[in-house]
Amino acid sequence: MYYKKFNDYLKEKYGGRIQKLAIDAGFTCPNRDGSKASGGCTFCNNQSFSPYAMTKQTVKDQIEKSMEFYKNRFKNVKGFLAYFQAFTNTYAPVEKLREVYDQAMSYPEVIGMSIGTRPDCVPEEVLDLIASYTVEKPEIWVEYGLQTAHFKTLRNINRAHGVADFVDAVLRTKKRSGIKICAHVILGLPGEDYEDMMETAKLIAALPIDGIKIHPLHIVKHTAMEKQYYRGEIKELDLKEYAKLAVDFLSYLPKDIIVHRITGEATEDELIAPYWCSPKYKMEVLKAIEEEFKLRNANKNLTLIA
Repeated sequence: MYYKKFNDYLKEKYGGRIQKLAIDAGFTCPNRDGSKASGGCTFCNNQSFSPYAMTKQTVKDQIEKSMEFYKNRFKNVKGFLAYFQAFTNTYAPVEKLREVYDQAMSYPEVIGMSIGTRPDCVPEEVLDLIASYTVEKPEIWVEYGLQTAHFKTLRNINRAHGVADFVDAVLRTKKRSGIKICAHVILGLPGEDYEDMMETAKLIAALPIDGIKIHPLHIVKHTAMEKQYYRGEIKELDLKEYAKLAVDFLSYLPKDIIVHRITGEATEDELIAPYWCSPKYKMEVLKAIEEEFKLRNANKNLTLIA
């Protein structure tokens, strides 16, 4: 094993499979509703990766249907992690957030939650609320979408926040004991070269971050990037190129950082490019990354090999 995988971390800690339950709680984002910008991130179509994106099902219904599905599919499920995935899941008044989080945390089988959000949407009272769940539930994560450590890129992809917002959110979150932090990054964003991407890795390494999600840029339908792609403004990564980038990126990070994801997919109905970001190629992508580690004789410390 060349990096610490999230599934293995959970299995070791809880003695068996912990299954994530993807939830759409009906939130939006400040760069979608006009408070900071409109249109959302240029790469974003939540429906391409979230099974309940834009759903009208209640949080309760989503959790119960998902738990039933996974209990029938896997006989060794030890528990569940409620994953608030779609859009910005701290972007609401505290009482609304409390109502939503309480619903998820009310199930004994749910050992915690993972909250996907933006670094500019976590005021102190929201962090206090999230921290309050660590008393009863052992696995509380906040997943901050950084994507890149470069403000010019953040502006170009319409994130409508800066790198300083991310650093500030991480440091304020870590003042509360028990909350773990996962950072999201995208490799291959338009206008970024190798050094730019490795600079993002160095920023992650310099901060008290517990986990990482690394995604290759993939173009999906109904996004601003779809139009850019067809205009020839975006170069897609090939699989071998991504494997090298992912290994280099990981080599800058602390050896104990937990890798939640090392690739990303979109449904075949939504995916435009690259072809290997379809779910049916996931094992091929993971194999390419493993082969890249072997090729360099990389060790568990993930030492960068020039």
